Amino acid sequence: MAAISPDVVSNETKVKKKKRGRIEREQIKWGLIFLSPWLIGIVVFYMIPFIASFGFSLLEFNLAVPEATEFVGLANWRRALFNDPNTYESFGVTFLFALISLPIGMAFALLLALLMNAKSVRGKAIFRTLFFMPTMVPLVAAVLIWGGVLNEQTGWVNLLLENVFGIEAVGVDGLRWLANPSLIYFTLTFIGLWAVGNTMMITLAGLQSVPTEMYEAAEIDGAGYWRQLISITIPMISPVLFYNIVLGAIGLMQYFLVPFVLNGGSGFPEGTTNFVGIYFFNQAFKFFNMGYGATIAWLIFAVSLLLTVVLFGSARYWVYYAGEE
Repeated sequence: MAAISPDVVSNETKVKKKKRGRIEREQIKWGLIFLSPWLIGIVVFYMIPFIASFGFSLLEFNLAVPEATEFVGLANWRRALFNDPNTYESFGVTFLFALISLPIGMAFALLLALLMNAKSVRGKAIFRTLFFMPTMVPLVAAVLIWGGVLNEQTGWVNLLLENVFGIEAVGVDGLRWLANPSLIYFTLTFIGLWAVGNTMMITLAGLQSVPTEMYEAAEIDGAGYWRQLISITIPMISPVLFYNIVLGAIGLMQYFLVPFVLNGGSGFPEGTTNFVGIYFFNQAFKFFNMGYGATIAWLIFAVSLLLTVVLFGSARYWVYYAGEE
């Protein structure tokens, strides 16, 4: 049998590589063609405004008098960081609300997910649908409805508390859910809980991915429900909880629509709803100070990024990934 020349083998290898390279180039070309609408969209509607907003932060640019625009360098940044107490006040209000709202929201979503995952609960498919349905309602319409429901004079919450439970809730001396600085954060949190269905569904998916063998082994060892919850369930779904916390924290840094619909961004009551998103909106679109508004927007981005980095840094201490060694 004649031996195959090394030159022949080398030529065949080169032909195969050339053919494979041509196929890969064709695949890349068509992949880029199909991705092009998304790529164009992200460049036009995200990247260009993102870069332009930083350029605006270096300008004294007022929409009311655009002809008076001038380059001021870092003046807007110095004002925001060192000369404007309202910036720190708005961030403080946002962080205070986040410290109240985020833990309650995460705990409530976990509670609902545990109930929807329990074997003893009947009609779980119906309840899952009902809990998720509020997320489909336009948020502006939902906030307007809640504004009426929580009205201190005519809202059915106060009327129910007074007429059924005998609690003095109606009137100026009653429960002013939307006008009392001591109640407003809990009220806004309660409104947020109404649309917690999306977080609940994500948590439920995490619960259903926990191997049942672990619970069976724990039962054999005599572990009760609470021990299984703390030692098995929470660690196993910690990546899902971490995901929800990160999204929730970033969302709260951009918290805007609910307080804006309720009181027009006035900060009522007593400045307790002057969130940083409200402060940005007022500067940019109420006072038309686009340069300073862009600076506040970049500060929100920087703080959100820093917060995300801190959360990811903390993940190594409490988030468990089954695939890690």
